[in-house]
Amino acid sequence: MSTPPADGYRVWAVPGLPEVQPGDDLAKLIAAAEPGLADGDVVLVTSKIVSKAEGRTVRADDREAAIDAETVRVVARRGTLRIVEDRRGLVMAAAGVDASNTPAGTVLLLPEDPDASARAIRDGLRQALGVHVGVVVTDTFGRPWRSGLTDVAIGAAGVRVLDDLRGGTDAHGNPLVATIVATADELAAAGDLVKGKTAGRPVAVVRGLPHVVADGEADGARALVRSARDDMFRLGTSEAIRQAVTQRRTVRSFTDEPVDPGAVRRAVAAAVTAPAPHHTAPWRFVLLESPDKRVRLLDAMREAWIADLRRDGKSEESIAKRVRRGDVLRNAPYLVVPCLVMDGSHTYGDPRRDAAEREMFVVATGAGVQNFLVALAAERLGSAWVSSTMFCRDVVREVLGLPDDWDPMGAVAVGHPADEPRPRPDREAGAFIEVR
Repeated sequence: MSTPPADGYRVWAVPGLPEVQPGDDLAKLIAAAEPGLADGDVVLVTSKIVSKAEGRTVRADDREAAIDAETVRVVARRGTLRIVEDRRGLVMAAAGVDASNTPAGTVLLLPEDPDASARAIRDGLRQALGVHVGVVVTDTFGRPWRSGLTDVAIGAAGVRVLDDLRGGTDAHGNPLVATIVATADELAAAGDLVKGKTAGRPVAVVRGLPHVVADGEADGARALVRSARDDMFRLGTSEAIRQAVTQRRTVRSFTDEPVDPGAVRRAVAAAVTAPAPHHTAPWRFVLLESPDKRVRLLDAMREAWIADLRRDGKSEESIAKRVRRGDVLRNAPYLVVPCLVMDGSHTYGDPRRDAAEREMFVVATGAGVQNFLVALAAERLGSAWVSSTMFCRDVVREVLGLPDDWDPMGAVAVGHPADEPRPRPDREAGAFIEVR
């Protein structure tokens, strides 16, 4: 739908509504307070009175339990404040459990199904007044990146909640390729300007925008909730980091989908923030983006590995089996060789201290690689860090033309996982902790 421009519209709050009680028929209350509703009007109803009418009141001392019950996912947490996704897919503070505009000692939960609530009010108004109106159930939200609160639509009936302008052009003839207007949210915000937060006027009417009222059934406000697949900002910062860490897996099977080199470079940028001794930067990441170079390296490493296994007296059958297990690097669409450099290290002339110095640099390199793997997981890329290059460093340096003081520290296979990750075995953190 392309919305025609409006010359103007009127919005007003409905006076005279009584205090809503459980079991009240909101459509009858609104019809009695505003009998002049007309076809094409949009009625904006604050969710709190819907919740009251539907008996969604609980004791205040049950608030935390109520938030837990309404929550399906914690998006962000700071102190006692929780931003969560609730059972309706809405992302908000405290799952919308609210202690305002409700009797002391109680809190309100959001309506169980706000779209169904909106439909019931719309149908009741049609029956009571014979009018064809749209209904929007509203609630107050904060917003990422913006200070302050505004009303948005959490339920809707008979309203074109989204206005998809893609495929059209702007006033200068430029094509619109991504413009979808949240009409229901704009209506909710307009109503909030006249309802007020403390004036006790929970219903407003918008007149003069009949094109936003649907002729038949239309999508409810659920259509405004972005799907997880399309949500680029699904997690809060700490939760995103934690999820990347916990969801990082060793992936050994990849699809043919190419890897974005920019994503790998962003992961390297995260890697080099790791701690290191003496204010050094002991990491180097060799990105094998040339298929020819990757094949040459893997062929040379395989020959070196086979030679080592033969020296160890392994049978040809055993050697073939071991080599096949190493094909994770060959099957990955992208390969990275992290290297250790000792620039800035100290020499003590004491074997014990010199060995400890190198260990510090090895640990720092491992921290950098861990950062790299976690950042790849945040980019939704799978990875497998294998040790192969550490057993044939001279071969790797020769094939890749690396300086003699670069020590390859394994290789990282990178790609899009072909399968869902297996469940991670439960590990009780206490089993790894000693307190002294």
